[in-house]
Amino acid sequence: MRGSRVRTALRRERIDMAVTSDELLVDDRAHNDVEVTTPHRSFEAVAELDGAGQLRKVAPADARELSRVLLVRLASLEEGTHEYSYVRGTLVELNLSLVRFVLRRFSAHRESMEDLVQVGAIGLIKAIDRFDPGRGVEFTTFAIPTIVGEIRRHFRDTTWAVHVPRRLQELRLTLARARDTLSHELDRAPTVAELAEHVGMEQEEVVEGLAAANARSADSLDLPAGDDDEGPGDLAGRAGGTDERFALVEDLVSLQPLVAALAERDRLILSMRFTQEMTQSQIGERLGVSQMQVSRLLSRILTQLRQGLEAA
Repeated sequence: MRGSRVRTALRRERIDMAVTSDELLVDDRAHNDVEVTTPHRSFEAVAELDGAGQLRKVAPADARELSRVLLVRLASLEEGTHEYSYVRGTLVELNLSLVRFVLRRFSAHRESMEDLVQVGAIGLIKAIDRFDPGRGVEFTTFAIPTIVGEIRRHFRDTTWAVHVPRRLQELRLTLARARDTLSHELDRAPTVAELAEHVGMEQEEVVEGLAAANARSADSLDLPAGDDDEGPGDLAGRAGGTDERFALVEDLVSLQPLVAALAERDRLILSMRFTQEMTQSQIGERLGVSQMQVSRLLSRILTQLRQGLEAA
């Protein structure tokens, strides 16, 4: 491919929103020129463009050269002007391929690729806004880590079913790598103690990290049970049953003020019968009354308490 060294600059006067991309490249008589090495065919490609909508047709090598010129131009424009918006939008169109390149490493995630492209585009815009062409660094070298960071931030903040602290999210990744390494070395799943020794942490921290990993994804309780589960039905119907002891706790809480309002002898009879598990005859001997009298006293006390519960 023939190449020639040309001096290229962008006009300082206002760029109208309807200008085409070839008008962004001007001759070396411009006030602020930038020397770039541009393949000859890049000018042929740029000349065929009509607005930013067709910028995806530009070859990667030409896109890099054009981006270099536009980034210098963007740095000289005032933010909020039509010129600034046009150059900025053109840079986004030219470099969207960087977003798709970065997303290849996240192909294992279940999230929609269209959503990830939008997230990556936000990272690309941030890279364009923060890039300083005066530092002599290639834009791709600066943009790719920015895009990757934006996508990872998206996964950290929005894709967990239950939000956990960032420390535990990072611990999950550390434990996942350690588990893969130890599984390969030991030819079995590592224990908590082995994981803790490998990563240099306490076992309690490892257990906390493993528990936090369960918060990353969640399934609906309305999903049908798996083939390994016993019996038909959804998960909600088999995740647990009603604990009848809750009703007992409620009754005990309600009985407490009622028992406190009883006479001292009545409370003593209840204690001997239901706490010490004494028979009515033993209670009668203790109180000096007959077993029949104890039975009548218990019946009266229990009726009084039952009525108090019903009234509450």
